[in-house]
Amino acid sequence: MKAVILAGGLGTRLKPFTDILPKPLLPLGNKSLMEIQIENLKLSGFNDIYIATNYKSEMVKSYLGNGEKYGVKLHFSEKKIRLGTCGPVKLLEEELTEPFLLVNGDILTQFDFSKILHFSKIYEASPLTIGTKIITTPFRFGTIESKGNFLINVQEKPDFNFEILAGIYVLKPSVFDFIPKEECFGIDQLIQKLLLINIPITKYLIKDYWLDIGVVEDYEKARNIYKEKFNDL
Repeated sequence: MKAVILAGGLGTRLKPFTDILPKPLLPLGNKSLMEIQIENLKLSGFNDIYIATNYKSEMVKSYLGNGEKYGVKLHFSEKKIRLGTCGPVKLLEEELTEPFLLVNGDILTQFDFSKILHFSKIYEASPLTIGTKIITTPFRFGTIESKGNFLINVQEKPDFNFEILAGIYVLKPSVFDFIPKEECFGIDQLIQKLLLINIPITKYLIKDYWLDIGVVEDYEKARNIYKEKFNDL
């Protein structure tokens, strides 16, 4: 099975760490984030992995090598211009001739990636399956319910639940028809384009541990969580 990891971001919100290392190589315990992803992909049955790089790409390629030490085949796709989420995938169109996984390179998760791939195959008419995650965001004010000038109820600092894009997708080869070549094009644009012409998009709710490492606070949290939830071999 094939997977593509998006690992070309500048990581500007993770400075000063990313001034030295590209985000995929930031360490969590004795391994980098990218190594943890690769090992999780291998456990999920993905042995042919394409890494889309840009920022500090030579460092990424030099560190990871050909994948032999992880028991997988690693291929690198490098582009100097920004192509968004889907643009780098378009460059691999000739290689990706079967349904494949697309995953953001800044996610820490215990999710079995093969589940979303198998799920996507049930819905043949859908060229895109999105992985979603429910996150809980606390609200810092107490809210009230009233009728006219009288209070009916009060809820102290309630939590709000949102279902978000988890940065994990399955794409089928037919989706390439909707992705422009050599153009910055994001997954959000692809979703909107498919919805506009009534092409079905399926979604898979991820219930396993999941964390997007977008800012310094998330990175600190990831380092602590990794010690608790992941085996650092």
